[in-house]
Parts: sequence; C-alpha cells; structure tokens
Amino acid sequence: MNRSHQPRTAVSGTIQLIGVPLDLGASRRGVDMGPSAMRLSSLVRQLERLGFTVHDTGNVVVPERASLGPDATAYLTAITAVCADLAARTAAAVGVGITPLVIGGDHSLAAGSVAGTASALHDRGQRVGLIWLDAHADLNTPDTSLSGNVHGMPVAHLLGRGNRALSSLSRAVPAVLPEHLVYVGLRDLDDAEKACIRELDIHAFTMRDIDERGLRAVMNEAVAIATTGTGGVHLSCDLDWVDPQEAPGVGTPVRGGATLREAHLAMEIIHDTGALLAMDLVEINPILDSRNATAELAAELVSSAFGRHIL
Repeated sequence: MNRSHQPRTAVSGTIQLIGVPLDLGASRRGVDMGPSAMRLSSLVRQLERLGFTVHDTGNVVVPERASLGPDATAYLTAITAVCADLAARTAAAVGVGITPLVIGGDHSLAAGSVAGTASALHDRGQRVGLIWLDAHADLNTPDTSLSGNVHGMPVAHLLGRGNRALSSLSRAVPAVLPEHLVYVGLRDLDDAEKACIRELDIHAFTMRDIDERGLRAVMNEAVAIATTGTGGVHLSCDLDWVDPQEAPGVGTPVRGGATLREAHLAMEIIHDTGALLAMDLVEINPILDSRNATAELAAELVSSAFGRHIL
C-alpha cells in the first residue's frame, strides 16, 4: 500500500475562527454575508472531526456603508481600522500557537490578517511566507487602481506600498518581502500589476503554468518559495481562484480557474508541509450562490488544508 503522501500531524490543536463581514473594498455587494454562509456550512463540524478544537470568536466589527457617506477616503479609513483590529487578533493567536482561520468578506481584509501573522513572526526574529491563491494579483495601489476598489490592493500594502496607514499595520516593515510571496492561479491582471510583478521579481504562477506543468509541480515550487527563509506560511485563498463552474458564489468570478480536484490537491500539499500558520478564506458571495454550495466547497477545501485526506 502506497503511503508516500501520508499527511503530517495537524499544525495546531486549536483553530480560532474569525469572521470579517467586510464588503467596503468591493463594488459588488454580498461578500459581507460570506462569514454567515461559512458558519452555516459544515466547516466547524469537519474541523472538529479532524481533532481540532474550534473557537469561534465572532466577527470583527465593520461599519455600515451608509454611515460612511460617499467619500471614498472614508472607505479606506474604515477598512484600515478593520484591518488593524484583525491584525491584532491574528498576531495574538499565532503568537501563542493558535491557528487563525479568517473568513470573509472581501480580500482587502488580508492587509490585516497577514500583517498580524507577520508581526507574530517578527517577534521571534522571523519572516512570513505568503501563498496567494487568486485569479487576481491584488497588487494595485490607490494611485494605480482603475476601479478604486481596495480589495484589489492588499498585496501592495503588505509589500509596503500604497496608503501609508494601511501598509503600516505590521511590526515587520514591510509585512511581506517580495521573495517570500508567491501567487498561484493568476489569470486576470491589470497592466500596473504586471509591471509591479516584473519590477519586484515576484514569483507568480498563472493558470498557464498550471496547464503546462501541472498543479503538483507548481504547488511544490510555491511551497518551497514560501518556506525558504521564513518561519511559516500564511495562506490567503480567494475562492475565485477555483473555476466558477465549481464555485459560482464568489465576488469576482473569472472563467478558466482551478478544477475541484486541483483545488483540493493544492490544499493537501500545503498541509503536508506542516508550515501552515494562518489561513484566509474570502470573497464568498451567497447572493450569487445556490443552496450555499460554494461555502460548502470552501469548507471542504479548508478541511483539506488542515489535514483531511482520502486514505
């Protein structure tokens, strides 16, 4: 019997579930209901079956759009405050060996969640590796963005670019170094993002790379990049990296994404490293979903990242 892919022991006995009902970074409404959809799914039950203790610490408080008025600057300020709260929570969890699982909400929240993981590692004299599973690079700044949507900017801020307040949430400066960042599944980028990837020599695997080389080879290389010279990995997963035929209920669907089995394999490979410190699962939009199917798929993928296996 082949046991060559037997997963390692789970990364932590305790998972802290943090909801972030944030849609201020996106133009399309609905992803603020993502945390509720995930809580209605089998997520907690599946993680408990794996032997984890799951502490659901509720939601980060997010202001209502109506209270902010029409000024886009107010949205950025509010998002920064949400991310600062989230950064404090993830830093505290990682600092005591608890694994934060952040459910969103739009992807702008990662400017906070990853900053917190980076802070906890900084306190140990270490750096964080970041694996970004997404159709989009989220590498714009307020100056380069064509839409002005902040959910297209978190990686730039984690790299120390863009808005000063949003890029200064971590005790590590910048929160992430370019050589410790790796994209997997890109297929929809702005010109400014392409230029930034080339300028900073960021490791970026597109869907063409997955088509040509296979998901296993790409993920093995991605893991090697994110774990070299770091104290562990923060995994940030936008469900739109999966093809919308499999995951229709997402904020910004793009055709041509990962298959269901490729998505599971990516998570299984990440778990096998034993290096996973924290995870984001974002951009679930129940308005566009059917019978909570996308949230259920997300729950299954999270379970694979935390050790569920076939044999």
